[in-house]
Amino acid sequence: MVDINHTIKDKFGNHITVIVRRDKRLKKSSRWLRESDGSILLRIPYRFPKRQIQELLDQIAAQLEKREKLSQRRTDGDLQQRAETISRKYFGGKIKWQAIRWVGNMNHRLGSCTNGGPTDGHIRISDRIKDWPQYVIDYVIAHELVHRLHANHGKEFWDELRNGYPLTDKAIGFVEGVGFARGEKFEDG
Repeated sequence: MVDINHTIKDKFGNHITVIVRRDKRLKKSSRWLRESDGSILLRIPYRFPKRQIQELLDQIAAQLEKREKLSQRRTDGDLQQRAETISRKYFGGKIKWQAIRWVGNMNHRLGSCTNGGPTDGHIRISDRIKDWPQYVIDYVIAHELVHRLHANHGKEFWDELRNGYPLTDKAIGFVEGVGFARGEKFEDG
């Protein structure tokens, strides 16, 4: 069976291509993911009725709008509050930084932390993850906070992070899964 392209609109009226692919491995549920070119791959069960595809497309459009609203609500102020909570709850409040903010210029990193120089203690988090689950965003924040204690990714760094933030390995699995699905490898910040 051949892939069929459909188009949906986001809340700004931009057209998004949805590639519908029938998949013999799927029995009851459909799966979709955003491709690196901005299109969406929608995998549906092989015997899925044609008449129900539009309903799935409408659901995807609604989910995209919901994600956009969520990501717009996540601000630098919210990020600062999350970092303060994470530092206090998981690291006893011992980690200090100067500023934390969302940035739009990171393509392969999820976050970065500066140690030394005029921007010492500045943490930047990629806005590409704004619509990811909160525990994963918290992991990225915790990861960058721990860089204030350990500059490199040595054993001490990973011990501190894993002992402090209990969802580290689960979050790493999520990040690796997203990277695999997108054909990308995210660098440690």
